Amino acid sequence: MTANATAAGPLTPRQAERRRGILRAATALAARGGFEAVQMREVAESAQVALGTLYRYFPSKVHLLVAVMREQLGRLHEQVRRRPPTGADPAARVAEALTHAFHALQREPRLAEAMVRALSFADRSVGSEVDEVAQVTSAIVLEAARLPDPPTAGQQAALRVIAHTWHATLLAWLSGRASLAEVRADLHTAARLLTLAATGDELQPVPPPPGGSARLGG
Repeated sequence: MTANATAAGPLTPRQAERRRGILRAATALAARGGFEAVQMREVAESAQVALGTLYRYFPSKVHLLVAVMREQLGRLHEQVRRRPPTGADPAARVAEALTHAFHALQREPRLAEAMVRALSFADRSVGSEVDEVAQVTSAIVLEAARLPDPPTAGQQAALRVIAHTWHATLLAWLSGRASLAEVRADLHTAARLLTLAATGDELQPVPPPPGGSARLGG
């Protein structure tokens, strides 16, 4: 289910506005009290919609908060478009953009905690919403990089790893396992993969094993 559709199909303008109101209500509750503060009945009351209507848009709190994360990342993407990073090379620009994005979420730690917890709890039923979060994160990284040419396979692999690193560092910081200095260092380290991918030692993405992903230790 995409940001512009429900299970019944594309949203009408009125439905889209109702959906935005639901997201605003959930965002406000999460910013005040984190994951536990987002209760579906309270969201419905705050957004002035029936509880059944809320569930038609978002089948669970996890669906709702992952959609909030996609919305927040979309705003960060717009900021990168309006104010492109000024680093001298793609790696520096990506590190700058992701560091700014991290600081934006840092200003609302309870909201960030709620969104990341929802993402970590997401199962296959939330697959399309999680995919949208990944796509917007990748779009932020690609927009910031401003590569002179379409990304090569190696650069695409580097961009994916950078996006994964950004989410992992956010989780590590929220759980108290990483300091702000460590987060910045990790983001800069990951961004340098773009420099490596542009050299003669082109990164070669490892193909997935036949028949699906292999389990560690399996």
